[in-house]
Amino acid sequence: MNNLPPPNKKDVKKIKKKFDFLLYKNNTIKSLNEVEHFLKNFKNLSNYIKLYKILK
Repeated sequence: MNNLPPPNKKDVKKIKKKFDFLLYKNNTIKSLNEVEHFLKNFKNLSNYIKLYKILK
């Protein structure tokens, strides 16, 4: 059914994906934003825990 020959190693190397700088940049910004939000929420949580311990 498949009449195509198997790809050569040289052909596979040529098909290598291009480096998409904008994609990596956007992913990095999103990741940093998520980390920032997590740390902010964690700081608020630690404040609540300290308050709870004081009031307990």
